[in-house]
Amino acid sequence: MEKPRLSFWQIWNMSFGFMGIQFGFGLQNANVSRIFETLGASIEQIPILWIAAPLTGLLVQPIIGHFSDRTWTVLGRRRPYFLLGAIASSLALIVMPYSPHLWVAAGMLWMLDASINISMEPFRALVADNLPSSQRTQGFAVQTFFIGIGSVVASAMPYLLSNVFDIANTAPAGEVPPSVKISFLCGALVFLGSILWTVCRTKEYSPQQLALFDGEPLCEQEPKACWQTFLCDIKAMPKTMVQLALVQFFSWFALFAMWIYTTSAVTTHIFGTSDTSSALYNEGADWVGLCFAAYNGISALAAFMLPWLAQKTSRKFVHSLSLVIGGVSLAAMALINDPAMLMLNMVGIGLAWASILCMPYAILAGALPSRKMGFYMGVFNFFIVLPQILAAGILGFFTRWAFGGNTMMAIVLGGISMIVAGLMVIRVKDEDEPNRVRNSEQKSAAVLSAAI
Repeated sequence: MEKPRLSFWQIWNMSFGFMGIQFGFGLQNANVSRIFETLGASIEQIPILWIAAPLTGLLVQPIIGHFSDRTWTVLGRRRPYFLLGAIASSLALIVMPYSPHLWVAAGMLWMLDASINISMEPFRALVADNLPSSQRTQGFAVQTFFIGIGSVVASAMPYLLSNVFDIANTAPAGEVPPSVKISFLCGALVFLGSILWTVCRTKEYSPQQLALFDGEPLCEQEPKACWQTFLCDIKAMPKTMVQLALVQFFSWFALFAMWIYTTSAVTTHIFGTSDTSSALYNEGADWVGLCFAAYNGISALAAFMLPWLAQKTSRKFVHSLSLVIGGVSLAAMALINDPAMLMLNMVGIGLAWASILCMPYAILAGALPSRKMGFYMGVFNFFIVLPQILAAGILGFFTRWAFGGNTMMAIVLGGISMIVAGLMVIRVKDEDEPNRVRNSEQKSAAVLSAAI
């Protein structure tokens, strides 16, 4: 039996909580480096301080995925984790900008990222649980739309508070500006409120119903979780998942380089200062937030274009082309001297970001067994966090010793990595691609190769 098709508004309600998750994530991406620098972190320390994000994802997501596969409560199997993560994330958002010392801010980043991962991982599995194959691309696209909307507002909020509401964006040395503090307080409210919307307005299929849809016998008693079970399941990863893992590795190395170094690169390369207490530095940092808002806004718009384009060509073609365009746009930031021109780069980066959030999961969902959907979605996160751990370990060294402290060169390295990811998509096998699209896939790949 195929799962019933859901209405647009059912998919909307199911995905609405992702806006809050990304609101918190957007505040983190655009402002944590700024907070660390304000509290005295050096350029080479920043990647190591950021290692909290990938490490918590590496540990939390597969564990949460495994247990959410085996959970059934009055709230369902995935929604209890949404709610738990939202409460903890909101607390971390409230405390972080008021951190009196660097080590406190670093600890809050650990708590925030772990909590975000608790909420985020089951959301990917929920789309695969509730939607038939024909609607999964649309489901992940609606998630991408909310990710874009949440990130736009979160990234631009310090700039808007400063320039529209006249709230100060500077503070004495060692203190976080009021505009950033208020942004984080708003983020806590949005995070919790949007998750509650999804929890209250979404239903889930029971394990019995999912087994019926998949034509699989229901195991009344699941085997106990153990490391041997985890390792056996990891060894049994579908081929499509292994191929996508390499694509994810190079894609997320690029994104991590962008997130941790754009503030430093833009303020020094374009605004010409590294003095964190100066008005010029904070103007540059606010502009970075606006740039991040722009690329997330582009991704929200592209989220509805990509499924249509994938129908006309293939999901692989769309993802490959988007990554190549994004990589070129990221590397080309080194050629920009006028901050306004950075908005052109954000268009290409936004297209790539939309595809990264949508296409790999739409391709992957068709290759996974539903009774282990949460676990494999969590394991898939390994190939998001491992490149970030690598980046945290080597980017500081490269920036200091190979690039002479020029953080813009770390951005260029990220752009090259994203282009490599785009080329590797061509080798991925999409098991769930409609036959009509499969027949045209070879032609699409040839067009892409010629364009490159």
